[in-house]
Amino acid sequence: MTVLVTDRGFGPDDWTTPITPLAEAGTEANALDLPNDTNAATLAGRLDALEMIRVDFPSAADGRGFSIARQLRLMGFTGRLRARGHVIADQYAMARRSGFDEVEISDALATRQPESDWLFRADWQAHDYQARLRG
Repeated sequence: MTVLVTDRGFGPDDWTTPITPLAEAGTEANALDLPNDTNAATLAGRLDALEMIRVDFPSAADGRGFSIARQLRLMGFTGRLRARGHVIADQYAMARRSGFDEVEISDALATRQPESDWLFRADWQAHDYQARLRG
């Protein structure tokens, strides 16, 4: 089982359409699973047809997924963008700032890091270090 984390806290996964691994996806796919080593540029020309992109985080120490999210948003992707895997509560604000709408975590991680840990970081826009530096 998985838990979906948003700025409102924990909730069930409400996505019902199949999510196709990038390596198996044809042009008919409307939701993609991306490995954390994907070059976002390979999706140029496909983004308008996609409703959801889920980026894998196999380790909390590997931040390449944040870069992928940022690149996808800069390329114009406006659909649902989800981080999946080993994202921890301390990384939630970074996930949101880089362009993710939500984070999908395991029940085990949700038990170790309860909803209150995630909600503490849900006010990610108010605690933006770069914005404070710019004045």
